[in-house]
Amino acid sequence: MQTFVKKHRQETLDEMLRAEGRGGLEFSVACATCKAANPLFRCARGSCVGQAMYCEPCVGRGHQLLPTHMLEKWNGSFFVPMRVSDLDVEVRVQLGHPPGQFCTRAALRAGRAQPAHKDFVVIDVFGICIVKLNFCGCSTRVEHRQQLMRANLWPATSVDPQTCATTNVIRLFEFQNCLGKISAYDFVRALEMLSNNDGLETVDRRRAFRAIVRQYRMMELAKKAGRGNDDTGIRGVQQGELAKPLCRMCPIPKVNIPEGYDQIDWDSMPEDQRYKYFLSLSQDANFKLINRNVLTEERDPVVDDGAGFFVNRAEYAEHIRKNVDEEEISSCSGFQAMFLANAKRVKGLRITGVGGVTCARHNMWHPNGMGDLQAGERYCNMDFIFFSAVLGYILTYLILSYDIACQFSKNIWTRMGKLPSKFHLKIDRINVRWMVPNFHLPPHKKGCHSPFSFHWLWGAGRTHGETVEQNWEFLNGIAASTKLMGLGARYTALEGLLSFHNWRRLVAHRRLLKQRMAEAIKDGRKHKEAFEAFTAGLVDLHELDVSGWKVWVDKWEKERHVENEKGSPYEFEEEGLTLKEIRILLAAEEYAKTGDGTEVEREDTPSTFLTLGMEIEETQRQLAVAIKAAGPNPTPTQELEFLKRRMSLRIRLQSFRKLQLTYMPKVRRYLTASQKAVWDADNQAPEATRLFMPSDIGSAASRTKACAPGLDGTEARLREGEAKDALAELRQGLRVRTMTNRFKILNWTGQRALTRGQGILRQINIKVHAAKLRYRYARQAMLKLKGHGAWEKQYRVLEDEDVRALNDRALREEEQAYDEHLGALGVASGLAATGAVALGEGKRTLSWIWYSRGRQPTEEDGDTNLHEALRVEWSKAYSRSNRWREELVLVEEEMRRTIEFGKWSEKQWKEHTCWESQMSP
Repeated sequence: MQTFVKKHRQETLDEMLRAEGRGGLEFSVACATCKAANPLFRCARGSCVGQAMYCEPCVGRGHQLLPTHMLEKWNGSFFVPMRVSDLDVEVRVQLGHPPGQFCTRAALRAGRAQPAHKDFVVIDVFGICIVKLNFCGCSTRVEHRQQLMRANLWPATSVDPQTCATTNVIRLFEFQNCLGKISAYDFVRALEMLSNNDGLETVDRRRAFRAIVRQYRMMELAKKAGRGNDDTGIRGVQQGELAKPLCRMCPIPKVNIPEGYDQIDWDSMPEDQRYKYFLSLSQDANFKLINRNVLTEERDPVVDDGAGFFVNRAEYAEHIRKNVDEEEISSCSGFQAMFLANAKRVKGLRITGVGGVTCARHNMWHPNGMGDLQAGERYCNMDFIFFSAVLGYILTYLILSYDIACQFSKNIWTRMGKLPSKFHLKIDRINVRWMVPNFHLPPHKKGCHSPFSFHWLWGAGRTHGETVEQNWEFLNGIAASTKLMGLGARYTALEGLLSFHNWRRLVAHRRLLKQRMAEAIKDGRKHKEAFEAFTAGLVDLHELDVSGWKVWVDKWEKERHVENEKGSPYEFEEEGLTLKEIRILLAAEEYAKTGDGTEVEREDTPSTFLTLGMEIEETQRQLAVAIKAAGPNPTPTQELEFLKRRMSLRIRLQSFRKLQLTYMPKVRRYLTASQKAVWDADNQAPEATRLFMPSDIGSAASRTKACAPGLDGTEARLREGEAKDALAELRQGLRVRTMTNRFKILNWTGQRALTRGQGILRQINIKVHAAKLRYRYARQAMLKLKGHGAWEKQYRVLEDEDVRALNDRALREEEQAYDEHLGALGVASGLAATGAVALGEGKRTLSWIWYSRGRQPTEEDGDTNLHEALRVEWSKAYSRSNRWREELVLVEEEMRRTIEFGKWSEKQWKEHTCWESQMSP
């Protein structure tokens, strides 16, 4: 681009002006074909190659087979745009005959050969133009619509067509619509402007074009499904048959898995063979694909109902009608989808969203795996969609990923009984696993983490369960177009888009399988070696017997679990409540104090007052850290950001002071002299303003006089929750820092990448530092409020040397990774040799922040806490190693199934003979 700007802009401008005129003498003196003098015509905008000029007879003959090209005529001063049909030399297209041939004289004399409408419109990639054409009238003629189709012209109507579109422009729109989500309105407007950009021609061709595209999409789906090669034709289409292409990598009985699949003795089959036949699905709802009440179904009916990706509407509607009033209760605080099921805004909407099912490993939509939602994500809707998607499958093992699987799985078999018998799964219920996608799992309550995690599921490989979310991103772009469509048009548009999506995913599988295989081999070996080294270290350094842990993990992975189930090998038995849990408990207690729960005069409560203060303190610390990190000379952008944050903080401080007059009316009287000086000081920076919470008052007696009854006890409980949350944030930050360092060493090279990487690490370190300060402040407040006591065993003093990764093995792994990286480049690093044990390795200890009860093991309780921390880490490492090993097996099996599916598909197409004798083989 720099070369163009510096050297070639003027040259390019000159060439553009040259193209606007007649060009050089070599083009304008004589006709490029017959050499007649003074040619006036040329093909516009390079539709034909070059800028040659022609006489009128020659340009007419040259466009006999190109009637949709736009022409230009020189009027002595400039070129005037014109159509081929405007030439004095008639250019007429004859349908039903090879190029250059016309109907017989007998047909002409009999009047059977007739010209089309004088304003017959053809929509093409070159624009919208008028074309002169004749329909065939010979004895072998077919209907006008068929003659147009055989000329690659798609008529907008079946009777007396006057508008059509070329196959090329339809296919161009299909790609533009599916990839760029360009609407038919914008596409046709662009073609109109391409034809005539002055806006004077006002004939609207959009309605005709939408009809053509809808017909084309319906027929394209039927063609891909092989209905044109079946003697029953479109009339014989079966449920879900038009949903093509299918996923080649999912296990499909009698297609890509061995015969007798349903008769296999699973107990005698090796474990690494069993999980190869798991069917993994992912389900979710999307509230962007809404639809308004614009046309009745009678005016715009759904064609081939239930034959594609959408469920059968009649059966679906009947099931919803019978179960619309079912009660839906959630015991998980992480997701509120079910609580909001009946609260979604439905005014003016016929459809509030859609629910869909994809395969959880390959991002392919399933036949009959999508349905409309009428009032949110209700069980009755999602039940029908799920059981429709698996209808016809011979299932032995099934995994379903759903962001509310912890709730959806409850009573699922009871709800299945409400469906027609054909939807009932014939499967051992113990072999159905309900999982939560990896990204959606953290917000769930802790009791859901181990039972519903793909990380701890035998046979899951590296499945993450988020495929349906990835697919929604592709579909959401068309939401604005389908929002105002009639029901039938919407179904056709979405069916075409879903089919296109599956085809693109199918094409990508060749690259995806290769990539996954390489990744499974490389990372699988790395995790296996790391796990084996970890195990050897536990045996050598700590004299631990891990065989019991192995049995525990193996048993957990192979069993089905429910929320809040105890006994997970991946979790500590933690003591204490989080800040959020304590706030909920306090709110419940304050509610109970109002007697029967009637409304009290004040909206605020002691806990809300204290929570506001703690939130302000956290905001102050974050702002102070950010200002310090910016240095003495912040940028103008940073200064503006700090100013905005200070203004927001000052407003919250004013709200806090008003509440403080209620709950701490005498606070100033009981402050020390230095504290009073701070209290009375003006013009303090918001981030430096002291709040003077109950914990800031010196003695218990003074707190009792200065504060509302019980306020100091409430703060003590909230501070304990804050300390626990801060430790959790600290541990998470250290984990992220370790993995980022490792990624930086292996992947970041060059000054730019290293600079960017340092910026990322800087942000992570700021978060770690903020968590450290938050814990220290919370612990200090607890010490003032509670005094010394047993609680200090769990919440110890946090020294700087305690803020380190799970153990120092992580540092050695980073050094080893760096050494390997430099070794691959032929450079010696000078670090410890790979596999060597650094000095002091035998005396290294785990930081207390990683222990379940927050204290170092003592002689009194032995190494129980240390062993628990190591057991959790070993269990996770063991499962990670297993998942990577399984991934290699699964990818290899998916490669085999892809080949087998191809062979089966080839056989199916060869067996479909053309049943119309007039059709070519």
